[in-house]
Amino acid sequence: MASAKSEESLEGVPLTHLDEPLFDDSDATKRDLVDYVEQMADRMVTHLRNRPLSVIRVRAGQAPFMQKNLPKYTPDWVQSVSIWAERPKRDIAYALANDRRTLIWLANQRAVEYHPGLMTTDDPVHQTHLILDLDPPSDVDREEGFRLAVAATRLVKQVLDEAGLAGAAKTSGAKGMHVFVPLAPTDTVDVAATTRAIAARAEKIDPQLATTAFVVEERHGKVFVDSTRAGGATVITAYSPRIRPGVPVSFPVGWDDLEAVSPRDFTLRTAPGLLEDRDRWAELMPEPQTLPADLVAEGHEIPIARVIAMHEGKRRAAARRQS
Repeated sequence: MASAKSEESLEGVPLTHLDEPLFDDSDATKRDLVDYVEQMADRMVTHLRNRPLSVIRVRAGQAPFMQKNLPKYTPDWVQSVSIWAERPKRDIAYALANDRRTLIWLANQRAVEYHPGLMTTDDPVHQTHLILDLDPPSDVDREEGFRLAVAATRLVKQVLDEAGLAGAAKTSGAKGMHVFVPLAPTDTVDVAATTRAIAARAEKIDPQLATTAFVVEERHGKVFVDSTRAGGATVITAYSPRIRPGVPVSFPVGWDDLEAVSPRDFTLRTAPGLLEDRDRWAELMPEPQTLPADLVAEGHEIPIARVIAMHEGKRRAAARRQS
């Protein structure tokens, strides 16, 4: 680790400005980020390999920003994949974080958050996981929000159990939770529809706790069971830091441990020691599964939340113009 702290280079990557604060309220420096990524790189690469990667960077004195397209000064050894984007109607060169060196280079670029795509370059058609994002209301404190998210996560697990499916859970790194169900590749499964069905069933079990309302104003203090993590969406990867006070990280949690943990337990400083040499996310992940036909069919009957919200927004805008 001595060379990692030399402020010169690591894995052949020149390091700069290591002692600058990472961001306001981080209680960490850029050096801390680079050291963390160095320690966690092998595990992170396992879950990022061959996935188009978006990152959130934070430069000193500037607001965080998401970067999808690699900058022109990117070293030629950084692997990438070019994907057509309808907006802005051009190819986007996404990084592929397939090795330690690339992750360390990204950390030196002050990339704090790592948001991979749901498909891989090996199979760009099929999602590898079905994902539910449990997002608590914003008007509660972090601990209370997390407790609500855990309770909603239990609803999702109940739905999965009843459907004969198995998943793994991790903290989002903020106040929420994520549930992943690994999928067996197939030509027929509609993952987005199935995700909607699972979310709707969770809401039905406890409508006072959970909601599938996409529009924030319609959630009324409930946990949003987000079923939109499909297709071209991204999701924060396991072990990624977050741009939040204290730099929490997205961390795997066993089903039996949900009520015993707090998001404050898992930070840039504590996560490596909690794992030792293990990859907890890989250990918790079940084998790939085929989604039940009844869930797929049920989901096809549920309107897409984003589409509903878009039409409602247009309707409200038209009403305002006419008033």
